[in-house]
Amino acid sequence: MLEKYLYEYAVIRYVPRVEREEFVNVGLVMMCKRRRWARVELHVDPAKINLFDGVLTVDEINRQLSAYKLIGEGHPAGGPLSALPVEERFRWLTAVKSCCLTTSRPHPGHTEDLDATFTRLFTDLVL
Repeated sequence: MLEKYLYEYAVIRYVPRVEREEFVNVGLVMMCKRRRWARVELHVDPAKINLFDGVLTVDEINRQLSAYKLIGEGHPAGGPLSALPVEERFRWLTAVKSCCLTTSRPHPGHTEDLDATFTRLFTDLVL
């Protein structure tokens, strides 16, 4: 029997106008503390973004989202936050925010294959 791993994930959202509480799913962040594993994928659909009367362009959204990927995956270019342990980076990224880039609340699960589970969630929730 394969070992199952506890993981947590959150959907990354673009909120064009915080006061209206509308959002578009633009990415996924997932981590497994035990494996010290984290993954972030992003997908900004210009057609969806342009349906809203937001203040940011697609390029500006992509530029700001790049920090999620760098920090989430522990890349040195993400600055000091990238050096934190995987679970602290995940908590920082998923902390409640009132801004144009935010996340859903974190959700837990168990899996034998972190990458396959990530791909399935990303496809179902973001694409």
